[in-house]
Amino acid sequence: MLKQITVFIENKPGRLEEVTGALANGNINLHALSLADTTDFGILRLIVSDPEKAVSVLKANNIMAKTTNVIAVAIGHSPGSLHNILLELKDLDISIEYMYAFASRLKTSEAIVILSLSNQNAAIEKLQSANFPLLGADLLQQLNES
Repeated sequence: MLKQITVFIENKPGRLEEVTGALANGNINLHALSLADTTDFGILRLIVSDPEKAVSVLKANNIMAKTTNVIAVAIGHSPGSLHNILLELKDLDISIEYMYAFASRLKTSEAIVILSLSNQNAAIEKLQSANFPLLGADLLQQLNES
């Protein structure tokens, strides 16, 4: 599994800049992000160079943040790549809570999909048995070096 940072921010102008500014000042690199909003607040999900340091930096700046375990899967950048993963998961009777993807600079994968599922362990077992390349903490090291 991979550590993701989840940040709850008030839905007001300038709040996202406060988060990115705190991370920039903490010398933390953003590799991927997803932002969803509601009427009153936003949920910012981040893959960063150093998750533990990011949470510490954000909390020091009075920004509520926590780490969450997510599944990272390397996929090709071709038609059907994501569909093939979802086909493997459909018979497990689990829900996709959220998902986002980003293009990769890595030589080993063209794109990476981040998944949060109602049963992460069953999904990991199923995807590994189907030979999908799951990425863990080593992904951050690879992204930090590329």
